[in-house]
Amino acid sequence: MTSSTFIDSALRTIEIEERAVKELKSRIGSSFVSACQLMLECKGRVVITGMGKSGHIANKIAATLSSTGTPSLFMHPAEASHGDIGMIAENDVVIAISNSGDSEEITALLPVFKRKGIPLIAITGNLDSNLAQAADVALDANVPEEACPLGLAPTSSTTVTLVLGDALAMALLEARGFTRDDFAASHPGGKLGRRLLVLVSDIMHRDSEIPVVTQETSLSDALLEMSQKGFGMTTVVNNDGHIIGVFTDGDLRRTLDSGKDIRDTKLADVMSSNYKHITSHALAVEAAKLMQESNVYVLIVKDNSDRVQGIIKMHDLLQANVV
Repeated sequence: MTSSTFIDSALRTIEIEERAVKELKSRIGSSFVSACQLMLECKGRVVITGMGKSGHIANKIAATLSSTGTPSLFMHPAEASHGDIGMIAENDVVIAISNSGDSEEITALLPVFKRKGIPLIAITGNLDSNLAQAADVALDANVPEEACPLGLAPTSSTTVTLVLGDALAMALLEARGFTRDDFAASHPGGKLGRRLLVLVSDIMHRDSEIPVVTQETSLSDALLEMSQKGFGMTTVVNNDGHIIGVFTDGDLRRTLDSGKDIRDTKLADVMSSNYKHITSHALAVEAAKLMQESNVYVLIVKDNSDRVQGIIKMHDLLQANVV
């Protein structure tokens, strides 16, 4: 085996599976619609079963459905014959996956599904099989060839089945009007959940932590406030408590370069009236995006009345695992 041989093998595999997926598009029609309707009308759960490699694909499809608004679970067909079929309730829908459509572990369950009156959706590469004939809806996952050069290892067939499962999940997601907030609710853990759930108000500094001076404050007193609060800046408010500007380390450098006396200079004369701000109910990830686009590391959090509610730093976002 040479480097080119490995690459040729990989490209051949990708091309075969790509063709198989493209051919699937022509088979998305009335049967697909019927399957979606059965799942959308399901009052219970979508139970997905499959043996061997089909079982691995079934597991993934069940996970995708569950995370996108369609409660679903995987049932091992061999274990189902030994009691696990009891997990299926009368309001459920079953999706059975078998490339041949004649897997013994799957066909053994067909009479039970029929007796329980459970709607059955088949995903199979053989529409003449026992599984397809017993199903209420049969989805054609046939492929012209497996990518395996021996024609034995499930490759193209499992890829097509996985794509078909994703297509079902996304069609149902759109039909249910499933939103980003809904998605976040089912993904509370990890970085994804943090990005979708954490608000600015959850991690901002507030109350006595906020550096605040008035427009009449001397520059020397403002520097003391900045030093105590440690943000490298301070907010500047008027007599009514409304923010009118900020004074930053950069402003300090420019003030010193101009030769002004820090003891006699008032903040109103050297502050910046332009500053980046955000609302407390915005997503923390929005704050991160604003900081990156504006090349700043601190944002003012204020309400609609221009009153300061908090301060948020890039470091806060890093600690919260938002970025």
